[in-house]
Amino acid sequence: MHTHTMDVRPSPRRALLIALTLLMTACKTPTATRGGPSHGSSSGSNQGQNDVPQGDPFPTKPSIEARKDARADQALAQAIQQAETAPRKQAAESFLAVRKAYPETTAGQEALYRAGVLFYDSQDYVNARKSFNELLFENPLHPQAQDAKRRLGRAALEVGAYRDAYQTLYSLAERAEGAERTQLLEDSVKAAEKAGLFGQALQIAVDLAGDARTPEAQQAAVARVQQLVEGRAGFMDIARVMEGLSSSNPAWPVLTFKLARVYYHLRDWTRMEETLNRFLAEAPNHPFAGQARELLARATRRVEVQPKTVGLVLPMSGKYKAVGEAVLRGVKLGLAGSDIELVVKDTQGDVNTTGQVMEQLAFDEGAIAVLGPITSDESRRAALVSEELQVPLLTLTRQEDITDIGAYVFRNMLTNSAQAQAIADFAMKQKGFKSFAVLYPNLPYGVELANDFWDHVVENGGQVRGAESYDHDQTTFTNEAKKLVGRYYLEDRLDYIEGVREVQQQTTGQDAFRRRKAMEKMKGGVEPIIDFEAIFIPDEWRRVSLVAPALAVEDIVTNACDARDLERIRKTTGKKDLKTVMLLGTNAWSSTKGASGLPELVERGGKFVTCSVYVDGFFVDSQRPATQRFVKAYRQANGNQDPSLFEAYGYDSARMVRQIIEKQAPKSRGEFREALASLKDFDGATGKTAFDEKREARKPLFFLAVDNKGVTEVPPEKTAALGGS
Repeated sequence: MHTHTMDVRPSPRRALLIALTLLMTACKTPTATRGGPSHGSSSGSNQGQNDVPQGDPFPTKPSIEARKDARADQALAQAIQQAETAPRKQAAESFLAVRKAYPETTAGQEALYRAGVLFYDSQDYVNARKSFNELLFENPLHPQAQDAKRRLGRAALEVGAYRDAYQTLYSLAERAEGAERTQLLEDSVKAAEKAGLFGQALQIAVDLAGDARTPEAQQAAVARVQQLVEGRAGFMDIARVMEGLSSSNPAWPVLTFKLARVYYHLRDWTRMEETLNRFLAEAPNHPFAGQARELLARATRRVEVQPKTVGLVLPMSGKYKAVGEAVLRGVKLGLAGSDIELVVKDTQGDVNTTGQVMEQLAFDEGAIAVLGPITSDESRRAALVSEELQVPLLTLTRQEDITDIGAYVFRNMLTNSAQAQAIADFAMKQKGFKSFAVLYPNLPYGVELANDFWDHVVENGGQVRGAESYDHDQTTFTNEAKKLVGRYYLEDRLDYIEGVREVQQQTTGQDAFRRRKAMEKMKGGVEPIIDFEAIFIPDEWRRVSLVAPALAVEDIVTNACDARDLERIRKTTGKKDLKTVMLLGTNAWSSTKGASGLPELVERGGKFVTCSVYVDGFFVDSQRPATQRFVKAYRQANGNQDPSLFEAYGYDSARMVRQIIEKQAPKSRGEFREALASLKDFDGATGKTAFDEKREARKPLFFLAVDNKGVTEVPPEKTAALGGS
């Protein structure tokens, strides 16, 4: 006698057939059903929802014509009798043995159903699903088909097959009534939500709210709707569910208020006001009614302007607190003595906070314009809100192309591109240089400036003959200097190869020590290839004071303005015609004064940095009258402390705003924007300023020359025609 080996899984062939059939049925297009979610809809917040299985997952007619069989009936009866006393798992195995012995009989199908029930009741949901799936594929008209589907759907929910669970349970709920329908819908919404089908889950939750017959059930359904609309269901899901939804549905106020808030964030003021007005008309006593009235009032205030209120958005705490405080000091000095109300908002160094405080200034404070922020990410967020709400923004960021965001965005700050253009113009137009080298740190700041400088040189007919980068924390620069003058890869130079050959010939027969010494002497005498007139070093002053001496070691003479030192070099080298090179820099070269009273750049770099020129957006010792007036006023107000670039730009920005408000008295933000765009020849601490067609502040920069006595400004009349910010 053969004993049946227990196997709760379908055969490989049968499993493949079941899988293929289910896949094919998943592609069916569903028919419209009463109040149900559209299975084909795609949530705005969830991709891939179009691959949700469609329609009834089971065939509409049996795939196998089961027959009556007396032996099968007898075997089933014996299995039923044994199941009364046997453990559930063992009883299920007995039924599967009947199924295996008589697969195409009515008794075999009944045994398969009973095995599935036992697996389900013993919480073996994996095998329960296998049994019910096989049964329903073979005979969807089985007398216990509905119960099998219910158990199948809930088993799928238990094992995490959420999309299958949603499809099965919701298809049953569509045809159910009363308490059974409610329970199936609750299971369906749970499955849909866990599957990420938030649009479908929202529709079911709304249906449950409409069907609720007790306050407790209604409250639970509405709470689920609220949970789904807050960060889960997308805008299109909410709008779709709202189509045709009666205001008598308890979930209607939640959906309507959420829709109004979406319109608020989209700046669709007309639809927002229409939605809020309908909400207040239909649900004036709803818990959200107070918020709805405030939101409506806030939107109305968006066009209400306080002509003498100006906002200031800065990081007054966090990483950039010191910079924010510096700008604030300059702004306050610029507005001192006026009746302009300054409203300061702290961004806390956070992008989201920046957006919030911009809205507060527009809606709650009625600011006619806003100054700041300073960091790139915060300024971009502020600029986006500025353009959306049409609030003039005069930002103080270096972020390139920030004004491209919109017509209400202006910038007054020294940028990297402006510095690169200005110093290139100085070298080419005033000094007449045509050939350059670039030595830069491998950081975004250094790379960006090096590229901008290079581009501008080429555009104006010059050449960059050499470029070397170095690590941001590097402290020795011997190799980089050698590479610039061709002394690093000597084996590539013909004169070096010829020198090696001559040494070998001259030292034939001599000992190794003499040959090595002769070779070292020849190698040290290889002339540097200095085919450039200036070197651009976009780095901070501490690094520059280390780079410059390394260049001198490789015979790059940079102190061309020192006649005595040049004469000494001529005598030492025996060269009458010395080729000198000028070092060029950015405002990162600016340093505070050291113990000697000289800038620390000069103290540390010594003669190796003299005769260099760098560019800046502000110079505290400038002889420009407007700059001197600012420095004097700042020192008087701040205990004789010197202002920095940030105080200067904050001061000038505030003075521009003050001049427009006091002289032109704009009544709207649009009028203020036009006045700012038309500003010309504003004489400020950072130079004479005008805004170009891209709303970028254009002004002549400060060109600063380094000598052994310190740093002095190149007279503005000598650089008036050069590029500026």
